[in-house]
Amino acid sequence: MLHSFSISTTTNSVTTTTTPKNLKPHHLSPSPDPSHYVQFRTTYRENLRYLKSIGVIDANTHRNKLPLPDATTQLLATVNFFKSKCFADRDFAKLASRCPQLFSVDHFDPTDVEPVFQFLARDLQASQQESKGLVLYCPELLLSDVQYFLKPTLNYLKELGVSKLNVPSSLNAHLLNTREEKLRSKTRFLRSIGFSREETARFCARLPAVFGYSVESNLRPKTEFLKEEMKRSLEELKEFPQYFGFSLEKKIMPRHFHLKKRNVVVKLNRMLVWSDEKFYAKWK
Repeated sequence: MLHSFSISTTTNSVTTTTTPKNLKPHHLSPSPDPSHYVQFRTTYRENLRYLKSIGVIDANTHRNKLPLPDATTQLLATVNFFKSKCFADRDFAKLASRCPQLFSVDHFDPTDVEPVFQFLARDLQASQQESKGLVLYCPELLLSDVQYFLKPTLNYLKELGVSKLNVPSSLNAHLLNTREEKLRSKTRFLRSIGFSREETARFCARLPAVFGYSVESNLRPKTEFLKEEMKRSLEELKEFPQYFGFSLEKKIMPRHFHLKKRNVVVKLNRMLVWSDEKFYAKWK
């Protein structure tokens, strides 16, 4: 309803209302064009519906906690930024669930992650599709500093001979997002058990997954079991780095003791790679 601002004067009990000159009511209380008002509300609701449909906004979010129009516009800008990098609607649910910071209207600016995409394209020489794949495997990659973290890690991996890091995989994505010092802790362990620098580099190039294994709960106990209980040499470990990828309790120990009871000695790969059915059928 349009309310006019008026001045009332009373003369001989007769009240008259006059509007001051040059003061039009709509200057004080503008009346929005109904068509514009409906258009705005419809667009806002459509934007919310779209952001829910692609997983950027949780579909179960209470209406009192939904982002306001300005925040919704910012979220759409973030979505459009990722779309310019080859991301599709089906990718946003994974991005939002694994790294919700990317859609925080208070703390995230899409331009902040542009250097990471440039790093992937220039330093890693990944295509746009490959870059997208790596980010989907590890969205936290986008939050890492290029100069202090990503470049040193990439350079160290290259020194070791680890190649094809541009190929999208969970291993490659998380390797790139691993700090150089953490990588070096694994190579230091290999050197400490008797590997040369060259042997360490070859070992890591053949089994990059070694960088994801804990020294104390994986590498050290498996090495000690190999040398002390199994009485095997490091040469066998160098030939078969995948040894570290098998469970000590569920596969290495049971199969070793099974063969030991039968006075059977086979190569590590033959002992571990075979399926249970084939292994236990061979050595009953």
